[in-house]
Amino acid sequence: MLDDLLESLSERESSEIVFNQYQDEEIRNNLKLYFDYLIQNKHDVLLIGEAPGYRGCRLTGIPFTSGVVIKNAKHKIFKEIGSEIKPHQVVSENTAAILWDFLGNDRPVPILWNAFPFHPHERGMPESNRKPDVQELKEGKKYLKIVYDIFKPKKLCSLGRVGEITLRELFPSEEIIYIRHPSRGGKKKFINGMLKIYDSHFA
Repeated sequence: MLDDLLESLSERESSEIVFNQYQDEEIRNNLKLYFDYLIQNKHDVLLIGEAPGYRGCRLTGIPFTSGVVIKNAKHKIFKEIGSEIKPHQVVSENTAAILWDFLGNDRPVPILWNAFPFHPHERGMPESNRKPDVQELKEGKKYLKIVYDIFKPKKLCSLGRVGEITLRELFPSEEIIYIRHPSRGGKKKFINGMLKIYDSHFA
């Protein structure tokens, strides 16, 4: 099923306002390494964001990561598979830094994904971030459903409102846990939200 997801992701064409990082074989393999690790270690908390950023997932293929996070190898997941992951650039990304600082060295890693798995940007400005539109979020649901089917997570969590709305639409009978996005002064509420999940689920 993971191979089907990767193939489906690779087939999406880039456009003037969307960049598909998964057309690149190395980037696709980075995601495979990450998901294989989660499958083997039976991770079961799904955390959904909005879309890849130009300094983060666009360059690594792994949601909520950056080249700096991966190469610094503080968390055990990157100590195990980080040498095999090949980001296109080693730059920092703020949300990734905050999330992985919270995860520290050994907190269980969530199944990280986005409501729209490709990088939306402004026309003619590939190094910009844009909120996915309604059609893009509709498109993203088919990939999210495959991710859900691969992992069968026990907790569904959103980082921000876009992820929350997408999860509620796709899984109306499931409990959806909203967590404040750490950007724009939301770091403290983000940490408190994450702590509630970890204290209840991993206690």
